Amino acid sequence: VLRWAAQRARRGCTRKLLLRRVPILAWLPQYTLAKGVADLVAGFTVGLTVIPQAIAYASVAGLPPQYGLYSSFMACFIYTIFGSCKDSPVGPTAIAAILTRENLQGLGPPFAVLLCFLSGCVELLMGILQLGFLIDFISGPVSVGFTSAAAIIIATTQVKDVLGLKFSGSEFLEVWRKLFEHITETRKWDAILGFACMAVLLLLRKVKDIPVGPADPKEKTKIQKILGQLLWFVSTTRNIIVVVVCAVMAYMFKEHGEEPFILTGEIKGGLPEFTFPPFSAEVNNQTYTFLNMVSNLSSATFVVPLLAILENIALAKVFSEGKPVDATQEMIALGVCNIMSSFVGSMPVSGALSRGAVNHASGVATTFGGIYTGIIVILSLHLFTPYFAYIPKASLAAVIIAAVVFMVEFHVVKPMWRTKKIDLIPACATFLSCLFYRLELGIVVGIGINVVFLLYASARPSVKVEKFVSSSGCEYLLITPDRSLVFPSVEYVRNVVSKAGIKQGSSSIPVVIDSRHIQAVDFTAAKGIKSLIEDFYKRNQPILFYNLKPSVVEIFQGVQPKDLKHCSNEAELNEMLKAYANQTQGHQQQMTLRI
Repeated sequence: VLRWAAQRARRGCTRKLLLRRVPILAWLPQYTLAKGVADLVAGFTVGLTVIPQAIAYASVAGLPPQYGLYSSFMACFIYTIFGSCKDSPVGPTAIAAILTRENLQGLGPPFAVLLCFLSGCVELLMGILQLGFLIDFISGPVSVGFTSAAAIIIATTQVKDVLGLKFSGSEFLEVWRKLFEHITETRKWDAILGFACMAVLLLLRKVKDIPVGPADPKEKTKIQKILGQLLWFVSTTRNIIVVVVCAVMAYMFKEHGEEPFILTGEIKGGLPEFTFPPFSAEVNNQTYTFLNMVSNLSSATFVVPLLAILENIALAKVFSEGKPVDATQEMIALGVCNIMSSFVGSMPVSGALSRGAVNHASGVATTFGGIYTGIIVILSLHLFTPYFAYIPKASLAAVIIAAVVFMVEFHVVKPMWRTKKIDLIPACATFLSCLFYRLELGIVVGIGINVVFLLYASARPSVKVEKFVSSSGCEYLLITPDRSLVFPSVEYVRNVVSKAGIKQGSSSIPVVIDSRHIQAVDFTAAKGIKSLIEDFYKRNQPILFYNLKPSVVEIFQGVQPKDLKHCSNEAELNEMLKAYANQTQGHQQQMTLRI
């Protein structure tokens, strides 16, 4: 056994596999100055985008602000080495943050960090075992329903900060109930600032689309090109611009002895200690062992990594430019990112679509752009955390709402209605379950409905019944199932074929089953076909199998049917039908002579 394992390991340790699993080894030897400049620009731009988002997503996750920044640098460095998609900036995301909040149950940072570690372990294991096919069970409609519900929940949790209200609550209905209860406590200046920030962010989002000069880039002057790039940069860095302006404004008010806004407050500065994730914790004078912590996190240890993989692979596909995405490598990379990030106090991380769009638009050349993003986050932790304390909570809430509002995908309802209306059922069920119960439950409900649809389709294949006349003049019934025969469908097909044969009112017409779509059968299906053949044999009605594959014939013969007749081409079919017609005619003549 050891020799076999050693041989397998030796065969697996090839240069090609090494370059595939550690992609930096493939592109680093061809790294050029031009690529370096492109990565520097993209990394710097993404870094300016991630800082306000990270602080805001920590709030969404129910964690102190510094944990958002702790989640934003280690993954950047690790993904540079193992990542296969140059546009994917791994870090805190809205989806990961709201899932973390739902499963922490107010137990604090130690549980979030352990969830990050366990998520990484599950993702790495899925990558090693090549379990990427599990993602295929989350269909497009289910993904749309989940993402839209999550976006609405995230926005809902931030409305109280926009209005300057103080109450606890994370569930959709609970938050809205408390909002109406406390609406009279709305702080005027926080509300004005919050809505103003949202308006400015949405306007700045469109600034990059302002046409500057001729439509053809070749006809633009140098000044027009510079102005166009400036508008794009302002639009891309709108979050940091709004947050910095609001922080400066709040600081000036405070210097004059006024505090019209609720501020973020002190953020712990400096880099976090590099240490093992917490395998025990003490919360509210209660000690939790590792097993207690895992038990409290429960389904989150599987749901969070599964959805993180889905989010990251979806991002990779968006920017793959038609190239195949190595799902296994992305799972391995994401797993290592989460495991290593947990050593610096991170919550679960994944690829962020919004920052991926910034990365792509910035012209990133390789995953090395993540190095510069990580450095900017580290510098902000070292130098700027004292100033982050002046950021108004209303401005951070506005940043989140302005970002997630575009995750609500109501625009796909019309295409679904036009193409396949039944897809609206899992989409709506997922959306409503996520919104009014729990996000994990919504995903399970959506997948469950899709599986039921698949099972129903498998159990009720389409069976086409037509009447033909062969070249020899023999009339026959051609029955064509549209898929393979498996145990849920065999009784249905058997009944359809039997009824079609009986409907003719005469046992003289042969029934031909066109088996071109039957690629495989199982034991139950073979037994069902045996019973079908016996039914036809008892009423002296011939049944023939046409285009039956040799592997399927072998399985049918394994159950020893009474009289299995099959042919592989049209000529053989015509000969068999002609022989049967002659035999029938001979019987009729004999009957006539007897009379």
